[in-house]
Amino acid sequence: MKELGIVSSLPINRFTDFGAYLALSSGEELLLPKGYLLGEEKEGDLKEVFVYTDSEDRPVAVTQMPLAFLDDFAVLEAKVVTDFGAFMDWGLPKDLLVPKAEMGKNMVAGEKYLVKICVDHKTNRLIGVNKYRDFIFDAPVEFSEGMEVTGLIFDETDLGYKVLVENEFEGLLFKNEVFQPLEIGEKRSVFIKKRREDGKLDLQLLAPGRVKFDEGSEKILELMSKTGFLPLNDKSTPEEIQTLLGMSKKHFKQCIGQLYKVRKIQIQPDGISLIED
Repeated sequence: MKELGIVSSLPINRFTDFGAYLALSSGEELLLPKGYLLGEEKEGDLKEVFVYTDSEDRPVAVTQMPLAFLDDFAVLEAKVVTDFGAFMDWGLPKDLLVPKAEMGKNMVAGEKYLVKICVDHKTNRLIGVNKYRDFIFDAPVEFSEGMEVTGLIFDETDLGYKVLVENEFEGLLFKNEVFQPLEIGEKRSVFIKKRREDGKLDLQLLAPGRVKFDEGSEKILELMSKTGFLPLNDKSTPEEIQTLLGMSKKHFKQCIGQLYKVRKIQIQPDGISLIED
């Protein structure tokens, strides 16, 4: 069934006490349960639906949309873990099964994991696959330092945060270079620091070079625009700077140095003050 796992606009063929039967491209029919009807529909109307299998593995249409579709990657929470697999919350009444054989590591209920939505061709149902490396590639050599890419943060290790880059490549944000809270499942822009020989990417949150200092400087100026003063200077502790600005002391000193050089701020014993234009 080519509609499985994707969003389709399907016409209503007929109504029953249980709902409406929609016409598939194959000529077969598919039930849209009564709970998903507005009561205003008529035969021939198109309904935008997601097609998957119900608790008895029968194909069914719903107007409720999942967190991810066929061939998508997503970070999903494990609701229940059993001997044969983990049931993931993907926003539908029936949870998505990650079979035991498709786990990259043992899963724990309540934790979040990266999965790819796939079709199990033995059962013709949608499953999640946590062995993500089966679906990712070496980053192309064209990926150069400073390039901005889209990343999905999907795991935290002692070394740093694993990131799925552009849904195809694996990267890492080193923990000692992250100075702001990050959440598993968060999507954000990141910057390439280096392409490694193994095809993976070293990443950073801020653009390299002068642009990085400009972004940090803008953040400082924005905070100071409210009161004209910030109780931080180059004598402040790294903890104080991290709490107020979410950046390292080194980065902070570079930023205030730039702002001082262009006469945007005045450095005082108890902090920095804004110089009005």
